Amino acid sequence: MASSDEQQDPQSFVEFYGEELRLRREAAELTQAELGEIVVCSPSLIAHYEAGRRKPPNDVAQRLDKALDTGNFFYRMRRTLVGSRFAGHFAQAAELETQATAISEYAALLVPGLLQSEAYARAVFWAYQTNPVAEDIDKRVVNRLQRAQILKRDDGPTFWAILSEAAIRTVVGGPAVMAGQLRHIEALGRSGRIRVQVLPFAVGAHATMNSMLKLMRFTDAPDMAYVEGLYSGSLLDDPLVVRRCQDAYDLARAAALPPEASLDLLRSVAEEYENER
Repeated sequence: MASSDEQQDPQSFVEFYGEELRLRREAAELTQAELGEIVVCSPSLIAHYEAGRRKPPNDVAQRLDKALDTGNFFYRMRRTLVGSRFAGHFAQAAELETQATAISEYAALLVPGLLQSEAYARAVFWAYQTNPVAEDIDKRVVNRLQRAQILKRDDGPTFWAILSEAAIRTVVGGPAVMAGQLRHIEALGRSGRIRVQVLPFAVGAHATMNSMLKLMRFTDAPDMAYVEGLYSGSLLDDPLVVRRCQDAYDLARAAALPPEASLDLLRSVAEEYENER
């Protein structure tokens, strides 16, 4: 079933949301800076919300309702805008992926969603569920594969992935699934569509070892970072925090194997899995 975003023109909803926010703010005789201070949000983000370039996360939407005395108007509309294709903590990050001009990602344990093969994604979702339902797993896999379509668009983002060696050595779905997954990444890397590096165990401690990390760059908006834990995720837009995340990513990239050597390692490990079958 398509989400509400897919059933109607999502841009018109976003523009309506932004226009309503502007009208309610002006009616309250608040500047963008004043509203931003109340809801703990930068004036530039308020401007992006009003222009329809960004959707506020649920907690910000709730604070907007409180600041502008609009009941649950903006919170309810935010939930409608996001739809239900993705987990709530990841929904806005998934939306921002489609707007980004460049994505850089560090994978600590799991292959990044945008690079996952169907079999790998299915094994991941199956492992997440206490009582897996095949139909639900199928929907989740389809959504994940649809996300990856942005890498095939002519105007899609450039994509740089750093994979911890743990991500290619942790056997998800069995040797055959892992072999297929690594062959898939290698093929993308050799096609020139993405850039891949592997950060080997031998490096030891490194700047991004505490968390996965996604960095997103935009044409008309500030850079953002996204980090994720179990059933939780955080979008980071504070320029100083994003800069520190970018610095950490650069340090990890410098410590990782060069791209060509990384692709050779992916091929070698894929052959190891194939020999286990």
